[in-house]
Amino acid sequence: MQDRLPRHIAIIMDGNGRWAGRHGLPRVEGHKQGTRSARSIVEESRRLGIQHLTLYAFSKENWSRPRDEVNFLFNLLGEFLNGELPTLIRQDIRLNILGETGEIPLATRKILQMASNRTRSNRSMQLNLALNYSGRLEILRACRLILDKGLDPARMDPGEFGQYLYTAGQPDPDLVIRTSGEYRISNFLLYQSAYSEFYFTETLWPDFDAGELHKALEDYSRRNRRFGAVEPV
Repeated sequence: MQDRLPRHIAIIMDGNGRWAGRHGLPRVEGHKQGTRSARSIVEESRRLGIQHLTLYAFSKENWSRPRDEVNFLFNLLGEFLNGELPTLIRQDIRLNILGETGEIPLATRKILQMASNRTRSNRSMQLNLALNYSGRLEILRACRLILDKGLDPARMDPGEFGQYLYTAGQPDPDLVIRTSGEYRISNFLLYQSAYSEFYFTETLWPDFDAGELHKALEDYSRRNRRFGAVEPV
């Protein structure tokens, strides 16, 4: 498996609320446990040598959740990043944000900016947090940037277009994982995942640990990625 590791793994972290419900706990406890899973997966990905890891942390659509829950999520994110920053620096992990950060609460936004700045020179792994993110709006944003620059869309190829996405300079995800038994991509990396391999698991995100990640990677290692071509006879 080691010689067939993906360069870029993207994860839709789903099931925190259901995990809490199954354990007779408030939803916020599911989110707390979810941060522990995130820490475990970041550390294991770094240990394995994964170059890029993208975690879908908060979508544009998530603003429709109860205000108290949204406020809790952003406060939890700030606490998580403050606590994990020394580890990110020690493990040479660069933090990058995908999404419209201007709408994120100011206190959390300041922590995100600080953590991004402090890890800017790190090179061993890039950790992308998709926050206030929408795949459709990311594509529209890229189109507007191209038009604002006065570029001719007719001369644009997919590679050049990709330089106007949040993930500019990074490889597209080789493997997209979704937890909790849902079979959809929920507006996540729509352009970038055109030829990604997908792995769906019934495991709820708070129960997704290094062992579960290895199951996904083992499954990925058996895939035959042809990118639209045919297999040689």
